[in-house]
Amino acid sequence: MKKLIPFLLLFILTSCKTQKPILFSDAIIQSEKLANDLLKKENVPGMAISVSHNGKTLWQKGFGYSDKENKIPVNPNLTKFRIGSVSKPYTTAALATLYELGKIDLDVPIQTYVPYFPKKKYDISVRQLGGHLAGIRHYQGFEFMNQVNYETVEAGIDIFKGSNLIHEPGSKYSYTSYGWNLISAAIEGASKKDFLSYIQTTVFDRLEMKNTTPEYANQEISYLTQFYQKSGDKIEIAPKVNNSYKWAGGGFLSTTEDMLKFGNAHLGYDFWKKETLDVFLQNQKTNDGKEINYGIGWRLGKDKKDRSWFGHSGGSVGGTSYLIIYPKEKLVITVATNMSRVKFDNLPFNIANQFLSRIESEPHGNKVPMNN
Repeated sequence: MKKLIPFLLLFILTSCKTQKPILFSDAIIQSEKLANDLLKKENVPGMAISVSHNGKTLWQKGFGYSDKENKIPVNPNLTKFRIGSVSKPYTTAALATLYELGKIDLDVPIQTYVPYFPKKKYDISVRQLGGHLAGIRHYQGFEFMNQVNYETVEAGIDIFKGSNLIHEPGSKYSYTSYGWNLISAAIEGASKKDFLSYIQTTVFDRLEMKNTTPEYANQEISYLTQFYQKSGDKIEIAPKVNNSYKWAGGGFLSTTEDMLKFGNAHLGYDFWKKETLDVFLQNQKTNDGKEINYGIGWRLGKDKKDRSWFGHSGGSVGGTSYLIIYPKEKLVITVATNMSRVKFDNLPFNIANQFLSRIESEPHGNKVPMNN
């Protein structure tokens, strides 16, 4: 019997160390199948996915190539994708730090912080801008394919500052990335620092998002993916663009691992106070009381099983991305591809369901223990 004891201890220790694969092996297998099915259907050159629960990474995987011509594989830890409008929640985080410090009022006229923006027929506020309620226009013509380099936030605002509001602020929801140019300008006015420096020190550095950066078209960026688009049945390299005109609303590069770090920061109150998060995640309403399912920089919703989530999608020239956070279940899903207009067909939510179904099947629900 004494000879069996060491073997029993070894078995128990080994079982503990492999607990995570036992718990989630089916979810990982099914999620990988879902991802591969989409890659094949959409003919996506490269994709990365990262999943965490309770702040612990459960699964990370790179699919295909970041550069298919040179056969460079995707690495979810290093490959930088264009995340498009997932940049908006990043900017929201910087704005929230100012709000928490009492340095910015979300409801005063935007000229309080951006005096160079011309007065319009109606006053507009940061809160309205953050919920796409302010009446600022979106892209026109070929602006989405911009190739001009804008050195400052103020220079980017020149694109639309002469345009009239497209509706009375608060009267309806109208999606706009240019509204986020104004939010980044308000961050500069309230912080007395340039936007990119402020978001770097208050968000990216604090969360150790070491592979997140604004996209500089005139600089070499390490581990940057090639960008692709679909032309008929063919996949081709996307045309070059310069996203300096919209850093705050769609100009950042990131990895799915960094997106995961960012999402996890919203599962507790170490980074912001609960009261702050509640303000930015409050469902905004139009003037007639209709909820828009959008807070400040965050989409709000429920999945097919009535679970609440908040997150954002992103679409860029040569990039499609998604970040989803389930606050009650403490699950975060991040997906990024290197191709324009990928039809995800609910892929992020389907992956989330694989893991959530397994978590919910446990006796302790979302208190399932994790091991690194």
